[in-house]
Amino acid sequence: MDYKETYQKWCADPYFDEETRAELKAIAGDEAEIQDRFYRQLEFGTGGLRGVIGAGTNRMNIYTVRQATQGLANYILSQKGEEKGVAIAFDSRRMSPEFAREAALCLNANGICTFLFDSLRPTPELSFAVRRLGCIAGIVITASHNPREYNGYKVYWEDGAQITPPHDKNILAEVAKVTEFSQVKTMPEEEARKAGLHRIIGSEIDDAYMEQLKGQSIHPEMIPKAAKDIRIVYTPLHGTGNLPVRRVLQELGFEQVYVVKEQELPDGAFPTVAYPNPEDAKAWTLALKLAKEVDADIVLATDPDADRLGVYAKDSRTGEYISFTGNMSGSLIAEYILRERGLTGAMPENPVVVETIVSTDMVKAIAAAYGAKVREVLTGFKYIGEQIRWMEEKQDGNYVFGMEESYGCLAGTYARDKDACVAVMMLCEAAAFYKLQNQTLWDVMLKLYETYGYYKEGLTTVTLKGIEGAREIEERMKEMRANPPKELGGYSVLAVRDYKAGVRTDLATGDTEPAGLPVSNVLYYELENQGWCCVRPSGTEPKIKYYYGVKGDSKEDAAERLEKVQRALTGE
Repeated sequence: MDYKETYQKWCADPYFDEETRAELKAIAGDEAEIQDRFYRQLEFGTGGLRGVIGAGTNRMNIYTVRQATQGLANYILSQKGEEKGVAIAFDSRRMSPEFAREAALCLNANGICTFLFDSLRPTPELSFAVRRLGCIAGIVITASHNPREYNGYKVYWEDGAQITPPHDKNILAEVAKVTEFSQVKTMPEEEARKAGLHRIIGSEIDDAYMEQLKGQSIHPEMIPKAAKDIRIVYTPLHGTGNLPVRRVLQELGFEQVYVVKEQELPDGAFPTVAYPNPEDAKAWTLALKLAKEVDADIVLATDPDADRLGVYAKDSRTGEYISFTGNMSGSLIAEYILRERGLTGAMPENPVVVETIVSTDMVKAIAAAYGAKVREVLTGFKYIGEQIRWMEEKQDGNYVFGMEESYGCLAGTYARDKDACVAVMMLCEAAAFYKLQNQTLWDVMLKLYETYGYYKEGLTTVTLKGIEGAREIEERMKEMRANPPKELGGYSVLAVRDYKAGVRTDLATGDTEPAGLPVSNVLYYELENQGWCCVRPSGTEPKIKYYYGVKGDSKEDAAERLEKVQRALTGE
């Protein structure tokens, strides 16, 4: 059946509700729109679904959510996990509550118990809840930091991390088998409740999660000493972070926390931002305005599902607010934890820091200074969560901290996904700690550069939508794989890691060895003088991403070196 036939079926079949059919009939004659909505089934990737909300096979709607959930249900039944159940959470995005409910009722109709949060919750709390409740799996309805027209569906396994091999491929295969909506089960909510399959959870999980957050504090006794002096501005960007972030700061004793009123309440339309992403400078307009009004020391923003944290800190010399990249804030937290846990005797034996291959090399230098090992993983926090499980199972090292460049980190092992709530807590504690020493976080960051080196990283993202865009992304990767550069921005390329082929090639000798990480469509270039580049297609959006990093002799030198590498790599 081609896309036109599928479109006609959706328009006429009474299986689809009247609203869906009316939406599709309204685009009759718009061939480009019809093709985009129906040229494929919305892809269930290794993390789940993500797409534009709307009617069609290539859209996020109750039908595609049910279809994916039926595949997940089939896999759970094959693993005999129906009695353990599935925890389900959702964020503030449009249709998130509806998609969460549909997923739960599909699972219930398959005899699988669900634990559905009574209202929106952060993604990391879902990760925590899976393990706390002893579930076989978890689902969170979120599109993270994507634009407002998107929503998504992420799957977690019983270890609390997003699905990794072999479960990801196995679930993928089960979802692919669900080709007709006649294969999809659902049931009325009232019947599911009466059968004891549809359970609602809430404050009991919140309280347990909050205790775990506070348990990561290294110097809780120090916070009251600075509580009256340190000023914190925070915005949840209309997402899920408002209640948990404010609660943890209040319970730790922070007194001057100012929340951006215009962005305080959940709203899936994100009326004050075009793009609810703390990586986007435009999302900070209101927060920085409030920061100047109250003379804040630190300015924080979490994304809609509160797993990413953005940071600005005051420059004590100029009074201006300086933006921190995820690499900078992650390095600062890592150094604070390693140093202070060591000084207080709270550092475990064989400490391990985990970071993705596209994160800053500064963390390696910091970890070495404090006797911690660093393990690198592929892009995606699920691989950091996987490392925590492996360390516990094999008793090989003790996880202390994990981070990725895209504003995500995790202190502690209570969750197995990045957590902006704990990142807020750790940064505010560090800010209070340094405030008592008359230093701002920016002052401390400058000292880290002076001590460990002027590391600087960048990211260029190119969006290529639709069928042609997907082909262009494929062609770019194919070309770079076939013809690896020998020089980039004045740096010699020493080696190429092709994670799709699973091979690292030394360009000087031609010698090869295993790349050392799971198969993934990623190319990584090792450059001289501690430089590096990495290219990969996004797993959740129609984008190709170019990452790069250098180490310079000063801030200015590092910036100049990075710009040359960027131009050579991306042509921009």
